[in-house]
This record gives sequence, C-alpha cells and structure tokens, in this order.
Amino acid sequence: MSRSGAPSSLHSTGTGMAPARELAERLGLEFNDLSLLEQALIHSSYVHEQPSAGLSNERLEFLGDSVISLIVSDALWQRYPADDEGTLTTRRAAIVSARGLARIAQRLELAAYLVLGMGATSAGERSRNSVLAATLEAVAGAVYLEHGLERTREWLLDVLAPELDQKPGPEDLKPPKSALQELSYSRTGRAPQYRLLSDEGPPHAKHYVVEALVAGRSLGRGEGRNRRDAETEAAREALVQLSNGAQVETGETDHTTRGGTT
Repeated sequence: MSRSGAPSSLHSTGTGMAPARELAERLGLEFNDLSLLEQALIHSSYVHEQPSAGLSNERLEFLGDSVISLIVSDALWQRYPADDEGTLTTRRAAIVSARGLARIAQRLELAAYLVLGMGATSAGERSRNSVLAATLEAVAGAVYLEHGLERTREWLLDVLAPELDQKPGPEDLKPPKSALQELSYSRTGRAPQYRLLSDEGPPHAKHYVVEALVAGRSLGRGEGRNRRDAETEAAREALVQLSNGAQVETGETDHTTRGGTT
C-alpha cells in the first residue's frame, strides 16, 4: 500500500503512474512518493468503475482547497495593505472560485492527465469547471504533502502569477451578484432571479447548476460545489451578456422579488 492509500497494482496499469510522472516533469516538481500525485489525478468516477484503484482525489481536494485559500489569502493581504476585508474577499473569490481555478487548470492542461471513468468521460466531465477546479486543488494537496508549505507557496505563486498580477478596477471588485442586482434594478426595476437547474452528486461532493434571469430572460448559467458559488458564476456570466448588449424588458419596480433567489 502506497502513502496515498492506492494499491500498488494501480501503478503498473499505466492508467495513473504515467500521467503522474509526465505531469510532475511538466510542473517542474520532484516527488519521492509519486503515488500522491497519481491519486490527485484519479476522479471518483474511475474508482466507482474500478474499485481496486483505491482512493480517488477527493481527500487531496479537501486538503488542497485549504492550502490554496491560505496561500492566496496571504498573498493578497501582502499585496493590498489598504484593502478592507470585503475587497480582499472579492479578490480571492475571483481566483479560487470554480471558474477561476478551472481557468488555471486549463492553463496547466490538467484535464489531459485526469483519470476518469468511462461514463464520466462520455458525459463530458473532463471539461466541467468543478472537475477541473477539484483536480487543481488535489494536485496542490499532493504538492503540499510532498514538499511542505513553503515550497508549495513558491510553486503556487508562480502558477497564479497572471491572476495575482491583475489590477482590477473598483467596478470589477464588486461582488457579481451585487453588481447584477444594481444593474437589473437600473434597467428593469426588478431584481434578478436565480433558478436551480440541477444539484447532482453525493452530499459531500454536490455539483450545482444555476441560471440567472433578468426580467425573466436567462442571461447566465453557472456551476459550483454549492448553490452560492453557482449563483455567483451565473451572475458573472449575466453581467458579461448585458455588457455585450443583451436586451431585457423594462418594467416597474417589483419589491416582492428583492433578494432575487427563487
């Protein structure tokens, strides 16, 4: 049994070890225990279809989530000494949201190394934001267990440099749901609404899909590991649509919809 908890038989199948070794080289990281990175690349769907594969990447995802949040929070605290808690939280959310982490995972081409079950592959899970974000978190968890916090910080700050170096303006730092609410009221006299389209998966790994509607028109679709994150992503997409000229009907203020969530 390896340190990751996966049986050594998985190492000889070629389904996990080869991608892990190649990814470690691409990331410029050395692993004494490559099984940690191997586990980080095993999606739960593969374990469900191949129980002998051992553990999925969910435990490493749990750890990596906290590692990334700590390192990003510290970096933002250092870089923006004049920002208040709310602004720092918004800056962090833009980076560590499912959409933000998925964008970074795409840049690292993590999807190419992810080991998925056949059903999940057919369903397009490899390109889903929540799956990509979870994979990056699992990889970060593996790096942390192998190298410790300081080496992980050094690696992660390099990976996140494009996001950390961005200098968004005041409007960009407004939470998407707040910005959409203000814009919706100014254009239509009504608050936006959020409709839950699906909530799939086991209790510890739910996947939510939500759409944002302005004046009854669906303008954004978001996904996340909780409903709040999915609504935030849907609001962000709706804002893009409105800024690109999407038209909505105007109307009188409807105080009964204030708050927006249905």
